Amino acid sequence: MSRKGKVPIAVPKGVEVHKTNNELSVKGPKGSLKLPLVNNITIQVDPELITVLAKDATKDSKRFHGLYRALVQNMITGTTKGFEKRLEMIGVGYRANVQGHLLDLQLGFSHPTKLTIPQGIHVHVEKNTLIIVTGVDKQQVGEFAAQIRSIRPPEPYQGKGVRYLGEYVRRKAGKAAKK
Repeated sequence: MSRKGKVPIAVPKGVEVHKTNNELSVKGPKGSLKLPLVNNITIQVDPELITVLAKDATKDSKRFHGLYRALVQNMITGTTKGFEKRLEMIGVGYRANVQGHLLDLQLGFSHPTKLTIPQGIHVHVEKNTLIIVTGVDKQQVGEFAAQIRSIRPPEPYQGKGVRYLGEYVRRKAGKAAKK
């Protein structure tokens, strides 16, 4: 049994949780999310608590027990507070701009890079170099932030590129001067 999976999840006020045969839906002030359920997991929904239980002691049930508890917790957190990832662009001439449903990135390439912002994700740009990605689905927010970062990851010699705010990039010395 998963130690994390045993801990019940508190349902805050203003959040509605409904369970059908094979789906769990959570609706809160920031939005709503749905999660398909597997056969090895049972979810008990009370007005103030959600309990995730493994049906039996098989290996698959044990694997999904902690996973589904974390997924349900992330759904509740996302619909009440939301999730946020911050990215900073370091480099001369690097800038970003939001144009409707497109994120326009200028990262030193000969052409501008435009990314389509997925539905349910909000992108805000501050000071032309700080990108803030917010949304209710933790996986979707993290995936879009990783997609932005993968266009120009930080390089180890000068540190230029797109990185998460506060991310440490290990620097290399480069070539030594010849004598």
